[in-house]
Amino acid sequence: METIIQLFENSVKQFSNNPFLWEKTEENYTSQSYKELHSQVLLLAAGLYDMGIKKGDRIGLLSEGRNAWVLSELGILYSGAVNVPLSVKLDAQNELKFRLQHSESRLVIVSKNNISKIREIKDDLDLIEHIIVIDDDVILESKEIYLSSVIELGKNLPDTDKNNLIKLWSAIKPNDNANISYTSGTTADPKGIILSHINYTSNVIQASSLMDIPETYKTLLILPWDHSFAHTAGIYSFMLKGASIAAVQQGKSPMEALKNIPNNIKEIKPDILLSVPALAKNFKKNIEKGIKAKGPRVERMFNKALNVAYRYNGIGIDKGKGSRKFLKPIYKFYDKLLFSKIRDNFGGHLKFFVGGGALLDMELQRFFYAIGIPIYQGYGLSEASPVISSNSHKHHKLGSSGMLVKNMDLQICDDLGIPLSAGKTGEIVIKGKNVMKGYWKNEKASAETIKNDWLHTGDMGHLDKDGYLHVSGRFKSLLIANDGEKFSPEGIEEAFLDQSPYIDQCILYNNQNPYTIAIIVPNKGAIQSYLKEQGLDSKSDEGQNEALKLLQSELNAYKTGGKYQDMFPQRWMPTAVGILPEAFTEENKLVNSTMKVVRDKVISYFKDYVDYLYTPDGKNFFNLKNKETIQKF
Repeated sequence: METIIQLFENSVKQFSNNPFLWEKTEENYTSQSYKELHSQVLLLAAGLYDMGIKKGDRIGLLSEGRNAWVLSELGILYSGAVNVPLSVKLDAQNELKFRLQHSESRLVIVSKNNISKIREIKDDLDLIEHIIVIDDDVILESKEIYLSSVIELGKNLPDTDKNNLIKLWSAIKPNDNANISYTSGTTADPKGIILSHINYTSNVIQASSLMDIPETYKTLLILPWDHSFAHTAGIYSFMLKGASIAAVQQGKSPMEALKNIPNNIKEIKPDILLSVPALAKNFKKNIEKGIKAKGPRVERMFNKALNVAYRYNGIGIDKGKGSRKFLKPIYKFYDKLLFSKIRDNFGGHLKFFVGGGALLDMELQRFFYAIGIPIYQGYGLSEASPVISSNSHKHHKLGSSGMLVKNMDLQICDDLGIPLSAGKTGEIVIKGKNVMKGYWKNEKASAETIKNDWLHTGDMGHLDKDGYLHVSGRFKSLLIANDGEKFSPEGIEEAFLDQSPYIDQCILYNNQNPYTIAIIVPNKGAIQSYLKEQGLDSKSDEGQNEALKLLQSELNAYKTGGKYQDMFPQRWMPTAVGILPEAFTEENKLVNSTMKVVRDKVISYFKDYVDYLYTPDGKNFFNLKNKETIQKF
């Protein structure tokens, strides 16, 4: 089983009548079986063949997660073409136009919620011959055709052509291109990651070595379906096992879909959910809000229960061991009394989350583990298709990124690419069938990233004595002092955010400069409430000074004499701090689609602040720029 086509064909034979896709368009979720989807896929492939699509042609796909997303991708692959999955969060003029032009896509398949973006740029897309519209209730314009009409073309394809098409998809090779998946881009144009059929199938099999998915399992696929994590760990991992995936009920806007998630979880009763830190934090906030609403007595009991659970669970690998075993009865009591009720809000069947994307902070991991739906942190990147390691029900250690997948080699290397001895921290470098073919039309970047078949991830980490991978941050995010010493800032940034209600976002920066700086997005509401309690407001000079004193004291807690003084090396504590007037958001492109901060873009976007913090005036916490930010609250 070395191609996606072989993977799907095997699953259709094995799990013919099992539901694969669940979608809610009206009152209830309805399912589509493996067999039903298969017949639609063959017709769509035949329709694309009739439209003149040739092996290796690229086709863009721009849609929310829904049945038609999987139908479209598989139809594209069965026609011999290559899917170019596109995030619905991309803007038209810059991001979508670049990807469709750069990939030289001949067609684009699009949902009605996103058709306006394609119409906005279609006159500039010389190579786009047709726009295939998923929804039949759209009034078509020039170049446009309904997806249902393409399927009708497939039904009427002459037998000779049908036989030729069967020969074509039966002859797809493992190393043939399946996707060109674009990176979010930081300082330059995004790179098109070429993933072959075997990249996907090998990674799906590798990922299945970490955790089992029985064919009865369901998931609600909350993450964007074009995202590599959702793509492999969701669509294809569940396909391999004959299990099923459900789409979030769509609305007219992304916000409407977001509001549907809690109800959809209760309706689908998922066994597993894929998550990213931003999503996990949101779930935690809602849980805490619900507990608080029940009054101080319940809140006190919940906090006591959490404390017991934290002590009993340890870091997972030592759960209930040694003296911890004596906590089991009281933990079980609290679990039945409190935690089980929280799990009911997730449908009652949820066994665990699998966490991808950015590093998940320890407190979040401990919290969800305590309430009985652990988030098993994994690690990967799109260039690796993407799964490299993960914690699982059988093997988990909180704070780590889990055990390595099977049939993949990993080395930890120094700056020169030389492997380091066990336990040392360096760059994570991997080799296996899951490593991308390279970047589309970018030989230079390909050669810099893949050397002698080894993928240089750009991430730092180490393997511990138990074989768990610990990821400590990006090489590119390293704080590099002017004497050459390096340090990863992510742990410090996470601590600032977790321990302070007055700091929403934070980035530390030092690129061979005399000292480290921090640029901070304050929590305006929390600071305004604090000032109000003091009888002050942000418009007065006194109020601005008080607000800055408050933020300074939050950061001073990590310096010598502060309560967290031993948490991090003092030399990496920020000497100068900039209070920013604007948050890092998707709108200003400072976070990507999984809410991960794009560091290079933040530094570039706030360059005037960064430069100012390396001046004598900027080193003063109570500088003019910081006061101006507070004044605008």
